[in-house]
Amino acid sequence: MTGAARSAGWLRAMPAVFVLIWSTGFIVARYGMPYAPPLKFLAVRFALSMVCFLVWVRWARVAWPRDRAQWAHLAVTGVLMQAGYLGGVWAAVRAGMGSGLAALLVSIQPVLTAIWLSMRGGAVSRSQWAGLFLGFAGLVMVVSRKLGQGGEVNALTMALALTALFSITAGTLYQKRFLAPCDVRSASAIQLGAALLATLPLAALEADPIQWNLASGGAMAWSVLALSLGGSSLLYLLIQRGTATAVTSLLYLVPPCTAVMAWLLFSEPITALTLAGIAITAVGVSLVVRS
Repeated sequence: MTGAARSAGWLRAMPAVFVLIWSTGFIVARYGMPYAPPLKFLAVRFALSMVCFLVWVRWARVAWPRDRAQWAHLAVTGVLMQAGYLGGVWAAVRAGMGSGLAALLVSIQPVLTAIWLSMRGGAVSRSQWAGLFLGFAGLVMVVSRKLGQGGEVNALTMALALTALFSITAGTLYQKRFLAPCDVRSASAIQLGAALLATLPLAALEADPIQWNLASGGAMAWSVLALSLGGSSLLYLLIQRGTATAVTSLLYLVPPCTAVMAWLLFSEPITALTLAGIAITAVGVSLVVRS
């Protein structure tokens, strides 16, 4: 296989690999959440991930952005897509919101992205609109079983979940609009540094310490190596290479994929409604991406 063929094959596989990695986020939360306050856990994750990228940048002699404006734009996207999104989701679940409801609220992002682009004169076709709403309907079917399981909804949990939703939506649109192409390794180091600075003051307010054991240590290792170095880097590359609507529609596939992982790892039941929802979600996403 030639280098061009391998590159083309990797580009085609990127969305599937991203969905698989990103879907492990809630699995990691289930392992690590009982032993660590959410913002302290994320602060350590951001710090370790940044160090890994800095070592990678130094080893590979990767160039840093030369434009100061690009540094500022990367910092903004880091605060939104790392600190705002992850902090909001983890804090909402820790405050009592069920993971199914949190996943459902955050997954409204593709619709918000399409609405914003339409208001700004962007091209969102009828088939893409149909795919967005079809995917959301399938998503509701997938997580409907979990909506009533301990998912307390109050002003705090809703505010945290909505913060996560608007943060990742704004971060995706901001990155697509303002960031010039640059190496994902140096860009990720800057983003994680900004997210760390934004998270540290809030993490200091959490009274409970992190309890280090096999579960929390494993969750941290996977969060750094797979989710930050792998998942976040892939999301950055996908946004740079694709349309915002098509990329964000991939997030519809995360809760169904997580449901399958939870079935395999924790024996959580998968009903006929869940399987139907997974199929409908996949059809909806295919309409958006194909268009």
